[in-house]
Amino acid sequence: MSVLPLDAADQVATTEPVPPTRRRRGLPYFLRRPGGVFGAVWLVFVLVASLTAALWRPYAVDEQDLANRLQGPSSAHLLGTDPLGRDILSRIFTAGALPLLSSLLMLVVAFGIGLPLALIAAERGRRTEQVISRLTEILMALPLIILLLAVIGVIGNKLYPVMAILGVLISAAVYRVMLGVAQSVRQRLYVDAARVNGLGSLRVNLMHVLPSMATVVAVQAAQLFGIGLLINAGLAFLGFGPAEPNPSWGFMIQDASKHLFDDPWLMVPTGLMLAITVVAANELADAIASKGKAEKRGRRRRPLARAVAAATTSARLATPGAVLEVRDLTISVDDGPDLVTGVGFALRPGTVLGLVGESGCGKTMTARSLMGLLPDGVAISGGSIRWTDRELVGLSETQLNEVRGREIAMISQEPMVALDPMFSIAYQLIQPIKRFRKVSRPVARQIAAELLRSVGIVDAERVLKSYPHQLSGGMAQRVCIALALTGEPKLLIADEPTTALDVTVQAEILSLLRSLVKDTGLSVVIVSHDLGVVADLCDDVAVMYAGEVVESGAAAAVLDDPSHPYTMALLGANPHVPEGEPVPLRLASIAGTVPPPGSWPTGCRFATRCQFAQEQCTVPFGSLPAHGDGSVLCIRVDELARANVAWEVDEVGAETAVEPAPTAGVSS
Repeated sequence: MSVLPLDAADQVATTEPVPPTRRRRGLPYFLRRPGGVFGAVWLVFVLVASLTAALWRPYAVDEQDLANRLQGPSSAHLLGTDPLGRDILSRIFTAGALPLLSSLLMLVVAFGIGLPLALIAAERGRRTEQVISRLTEILMALPLIILLLAVIGVIGNKLYPVMAILGVLISAAVYRVMLGVAQSVRQRLYVDAARVNGLGSLRVNLMHVLPSMATVVAVQAAQLFGIGLLINAGLAFLGFGPAEPNPSWGFMIQDASKHLFDDPWLMVPTGLMLAITVVAANELADAIASKGKAEKRGRRRRPLARAVAAATTSARLATPGAVLEVRDLTISVDDGPDLVTGVGFALRPGTVLGLVGESGCGKTMTARSLMGLLPDGVAISGGSIRWTDRELVGLSETQLNEVRGREIAMISQEPMVALDPMFSIAYQLIQPIKRFRKVSRPVARQIAAELLRSVGIVDAERVLKSYPHQLSGGMAQRVCIALALTGEPKLLIADEPTTALDVTVQAEILSLLRSLVKDTGLSVVIVSHDLGVVADLCDDVAVMYAGEVVESGAAAAVLDDPSHPYTMALLGANPHVPEGEPVPLRLASIAGTVPPPGSWPTGCRFATRCQFAQEQCTVPFGSLPAHGDGSVLCIRVDELARANVAWEVDEVGAETAVEPAPTAGVSS
């Protein structure tokens, strides 16, 4: 076994990574929405105008002009006058600070009590949670308005203390909402990891739990702020506000209600001010909750325009006989880096295509884009996905729903997550059958039983009556495959369908998928990191690295005679040993990790980890034909082929470039 005679092993490519693409800094995302801008600007404007009213208001709040009482808008009084001839504009803005600040005080008290209690209850376990929950239920059972009136009777019309007490009462409702969120967050693995790393309770809550609850806290606070404004105005309307001549919105509305018939305008300025302020608080809450969805919609209009041109191009460039063709697909994060770039492949009827690569290479994003199921904040920003005679990029949700389930279906990686624990298997199968096939319920139940039998479930009637938690992992995965077949699709997308299963069940599921392809003519796109699965099941393979396809072609050709160093490295690290081959003392490994999006090197993205990399690998280049109708993305592929190299491991365990063994294939 001789070392590669080329100088590649002695040279190290200077592949400096490109600095990460940074998200746009500046305004928070909710302030890039019209509703968020309106809500924030209006609330700040009213608060600032009220606090500085003494500096700019045209009249004092108690200055009367009895000769011009109940006057409409004029140059002297822009919003008119009240029954005592006082200027409405001056009184409205002078009164604005009290409801805003007292409502803010209510929020501080409510969340200052409710949020820490929720964090403590979520952390300390069931017994502590029960004690705190019983106490908060007592608070929630108290009649709110009656209690507030009783407090006012004791301490008088002092709205700040009254609203603080209201915050104490509302803290029970805040606790109930925040408790569910905190319990959900504390079940996440990164919280457990922080605890294992020795972080104390306070630091875990401040660094890991609270940031994950920030959006819910902000939304609830904005909504409760609007409720506080209405309660504040309601108390003043009933006469429990500031004493005259100090103005308040509630008292001004009460005063205007006495003149609805002789001067209806009097109700408009104050009523409109209160309504706009409450709407502004709710718009701000909606903007915070939306996480910039309006921006994503705007961003996705660009791919929609590209899709018109892409449809014409892909029709002209379509691979003969292909049912699915992906061309130059680019998937990006909103205001962030690309996750997938320039991905292309074709799928023939009745064949299986495998997407292979390490975690973080873009396999799942590519597969999910075929059905328009990308996560929030991620969108297709370029390229074409042509399914039969239809362009999928740029379709609306309504148009995609005509394809999902009926023509393209998906098998989930986690069957227990894909099945709803609240409903029986019968319900979850019958409903889509009725919707897709337009049949009656009895007929749909018969079809559901036949589907279960077709996926290898013998006792179909018993399984139909079962719930997901009553099934084993393998049985649940078979149900998920049956669920995917309810709409009689022509294409199945399987995202690591055997990862969560044991070895014996994996073999059964793979055998089932092979049978379905053979018997029904289904086409399948399977995402996997298991080369044994790919060799056993796939007709074609596309190897992905750092968001791009580095090698593609027939599975037998790619796995038996890999051209790209990354494919060689994957095969060298594969634990499956071909029959008759000696078992290596140590498997090869690939140094380093997949570079994250935004930090991809220029030129070859694998160059920083490749033992064959040279200076020329840092220059961008295009893919070359390989494996018949496939491709390979390596500028040195011809040199490596002439040198007849392979990626293996020496006796010490270090990776070296060596002459290949007689067989480089993968055995399942």
